[in-house]
Amino acid sequence: MKILWISAHPEQRSLNGRLMTEGLRVLTELGHERRVSDLYAMDWKPIVDAGDFGGASRERLFIGREQERAYGSGELSEDIRAEQEKLAWADVVVFQFPLWWLGPPAILKGWFDRVLVQGFGFGIKDPEGQALRYGDGGLAGKRALVVTSIGARESSFGPRGIHGPLEEVLFPLLHGTFWYTGMAALPPFAVYGADRLTAAGFSRATADLRERLRTLDTTEPLPFRHENGGEYDEDLTLRPDVAAGLTGVGVHRAQDGRAHR
Repeated sequence: MKILWISAHPEQRSLNGRLMTEGLRVLTELGHERRVSDLYAMDWKPIVDAGDFGGASRERLFIGREQERAYGSGELSEDIRAEQEKLAWADVVVFQFPLWWLGPPAILKGWFDRVLVQGFGFGIKDPEGQALRYGDGGLAGKRALVVTSIGARESSFGPRGIHGPLEEVLFPLLHGTFWYTGMAALPPFAVYGADRLTAAGFSRATADLRERLRTLDTTEPLPFRHENGGEYDEDLTLRPDVAAGLTGVGVHRAQDGRAHR
């Protein structure tokens, strides 16, 4: 497989840096092709501005419209086009970051903002004019894996943990970014108690990571429902007979473990 590893941590000597080194080593051993975007090392620009779109003067900058125009005309800035080329090349994308304020660092959010432009990651329609989102779209057919480190203990992210279940904490990323653009979200991989990790804990973490990477092509993705699978109405709300009586982000997962079409 072709795997793009995107890292968002400022210190290569950190736990994240060591995990990435181990992960890339395992991918090579397994015979996968791999490419890396180390955002801090690249000095990635995380903000969207007019320079992304050729820098042409205009009275007002309409972001989505300019994204689509510049993407279609090949006028997106070189750094964005380079990341889009990597993303188009990949079968699997690993997003590695420390969980800060229950989300990824700003530099990775900026990567999403600038790279997943309208016309490339979203804003795509089928020949009948139907919007292709949530399971379809520009990145359909790819898999996405979150590898994250968390300072808190694992129990605090459990079913009754104060932070909430990790998959729900990451719902905006797993569902609202990955699945929205068509990428199948794999269950996230997390190392808890990262600031207090012992040598034995690090050995366990790397062993677990190796196993997750060995099964990238066989791990079942999170069973999110497809927007065009017949379970949502024209207002993008689940039909009354689907997950009847239930609310919350969990209703967007198929109850029988399968994402329906």
